[in-house]
Amino acid sequence: MDLVFLEGFRGHTVIGIYAGELDEPQPVEIDLCAGRPRVRACETDRIADTMDYGEIRERLHRLLREHGVQLLEALAEQVARIVIDEFHAHWVRVRVAKPRKFEDTAAVGVVIERRRSLPSLAASRAATLRLIGHGLVPGGR
Repeated sequence: MDLVFLEGFRGHTVIGIYAGELDEPQPVEIDLCAGRPRVRACETDRIADTMDYGEIRERLHRLLREHGVQLLEALAEQVARIVIDEFHAHWVRVRVAKPRKFEDTAAVGVVIERRRSLPSLAASRAATLRLIGHGLVPGGR
């Protein structure tokens, strides 16, 4: 598994459950590490064969403008879904934090890990085997 990461992403968004948090955007930090089996870019040296950090960064900025959730857990889940669904990661670890939320803390936040759902991987493997085996059995049995 090859890992691609984005560390120390900073943006501003409206998120929280307390009145003071819902009026003005506040800073959030996002770190993510995403895994894909053997990234082809190692051989091809082409950006199209890997996850483009710049595109991920832009997608995170858009998410911070549009998310509509209150909890960091829900925001982290949305980040994970984006990386898996849109950037085709098989595994992702996401850290979302509010820096200096309290005067006596450096940051508060969550870390989650998600994997691409097994049914979609199993279905993909089954489809590949059907394609490989197509026409090998006489009479279509």
